[in-house]
Amino acid sequence: MGRSWRYFRYAILSLVEKKVMITCHSEYGSIKSLLLSPAGNALQSQSKIDQEWASLNYYQRVNFEQALDEYAAFQELVGKDTELHFLPKSDASIDSIYCRDASLATDYGLILCNMGKPARNIEPQTQLKYFESIGLEVLGQIESPGTLEGGDMCWLNEKTLVVGHTYRSNPEGISQMKSFLEPKGIEIIVVDLPHYKGEHDVFHMMSILSPIDKDLAVVYSPLMPISFRKELIARGFSFVECPEEEFEQMGCNVLAISPREVVINTGLPMTEQRLIEAGCTVHTYSGEEISKKGEGGPTCLTRPIYREI
Repeated sequence: MGRSWRYFRYAILSLVEKKVMITCHSEYGSIKSLLLSPAGNALQSQSKIDQEWASLNYYQRVNFEQALDEYAAFQELVGKDTELHFLPKSDASIDSIYCRDASLATDYGLILCNMGKPARNIEPQTQLKYFESIGLEVLGQIESPGTLEGGDMCWLNEKTLVVGHTYRSNPEGISQMKSFLEPKGIEIIVVDLPHYKGEHDVFHMMSILSPIDKDLAVVYSPLMPISFRKELIARGFSFVECPEEEFEQMGCNVLAISPREVVINTGLPMTEQRLIEAGCTVHTYSGEEISKKGEGGPTCLTRPIYREI
């Protein structure tokens, strides 16, 4: 732990001749550095869960002890051959277990988000303190009235970032993100997502799109704008279609730990079979407490920092 951004910048440059790159700008490369918010630190206690779960729109009350067991297994699964960073306990809500949403990792430094869900407003500052403590540089922060959440941002490749316009990420927040990255040559594709279940539901860009290789993505086409779906096809992507029967169980929320090696929740047999047919190695974890009740799948539970592609 504690290796700085400067170290990885050196690694990025030194590996180019080998046609291997260490970068933040990937959703599918082999994870080399990963931020987690362990269940014990985020949930903290059964009493904290009991005070917060209903107001945060969880489907059911989370069982703290079972969540600890589930998270230990999940951490072991995603943490192999990976430098792990753990967010400490804080005053943030139990939603902080879904650490992807508070930041975006870039090769130029971390960008801190401004949460569209007001109850989560403290999380970016908590992450900022931690990043500074381990020597990771920060490029900027999204400021009010802009809102932007990590679940609405997804790298297609090293030079292209997709950003969803949703109830959690507004035009002002997207504009601020553009001001950080477009001057550095990053193309930002803005995708307007539908109303779906309304402003109080968690519906992110990555609810319908999970890249798992340079030319393969898990998608849920019924909620994908036609123009964006055509854009992905034009860029050479093939799709693993999440079945309608498994969408509400987060079948489209798929974490690539390396190209075509993925992690999904249990109870998604059709999605799992389609992934296998696409040449993927599939790992499953039990997320009844840490994922299903709060609607946060494996991508939500992780903030990859550096990947090897």
